[in-house]
Amino acid sequence: MGEWPSMKARRVLAALQRIGWTIKRVASSHKVLARDGWPDTVFAFHDGEEIGPRMLARIAKQTGLRPEDL
Repeated sequence: MGEWPSMKARRVLAALQRIGWTIKRVASSHKVLARDGWPDTVFAFHDGEEIGPRMLARIAKQTGLRPEDL
């Protein structure tokens, strides 16, 4: 878990889009993301919000995101 840095939500979302996630639906700060072969996941962060290492690890588990994708 120590390999994840803190990072702004907009950078995390951009990294998710680079690995194949697309925004399926938007409602305020909640974005439903979709990717073939994965269940839909909710990304509930404002662009400028800082996401800490523990939350990044959780997002990674749900999405397949790796530290090198950031």
